[in-house]
Amino acid sequence: MNKVLRYLFFALFFFPVAAKAQFESFKDSVVQLYGVVMSADSLKGIPAVSIMVKGQNRGTISNDAGVFSIVVLKGDQVEFTCIGFKSKLSTIPSDLKGNQFSMIQLMVNDTVYLPATIIKQRISREQFERDFINTTVPEDNIAIVRSNNNYQTRRYLMTTLPSDGREASSQQMRQYSRKLYYSGQLAPQNIFNPLAWAEFIKAWKRGDYKRKRY
Repeated sequence: MNKVLRYLFFALFFFPVAAKAQFESFKDSVVQLYGVVMSADSLKGIPAVSIMVKGQNRGTISNDAGVFSIVVLKGDQVEFTCIGFKSKLSTIPSDLKGNQFSMIQLMVNDTVYLPATIIKQRISREQFERDFINTTVPEDNIAIVRSNNNYQTRRYLMTTLPSDGREASSQQMRQYSRKLYYSGQLAPQNIFNPLAWAEFIKAWKRGDYKRKRY
């Protein structure tokens, strides 16, 4: 019991001291960074420059005169980015004395080479009409569907393509159902069915029984 009290006493005595020392160490590493971002050729302030602490999701932007201010830690890397300028990376000294650091960050213009643009003379009305009439317009999806869905194409596909599994099983089930329907009696003959004769005459007039070349 005495050991427990002794450890508790040491913990209560040394914990505030350690916490205070850790806080003082963190407080000493905090730096107020401020400065101005300028162009290297004209020494003019650059507005809307993104100033981000590398590896951390925090930062700021420069104002209209290029002035900025941000809180960082000693040893942090600060990245300056802006459209039209090359990015710059600056490091806060780890052995910095004090808690303030000012800087003038110069940024160099970033040259971007665009591909060459060829300007041609406008064609005449006669040339435009000739090219417009002779241009082959590719078929769209609707035209392709219409060409694949006409009567001749569908009849050709019906006679050449084999039945898939769904069609074959459906046909087998219809035959089996018809066999069960007339189980124990004679099935009617379509030769005496007037509806079947009507369908036969219509198919004959349409030419369904003519041999066609595809």
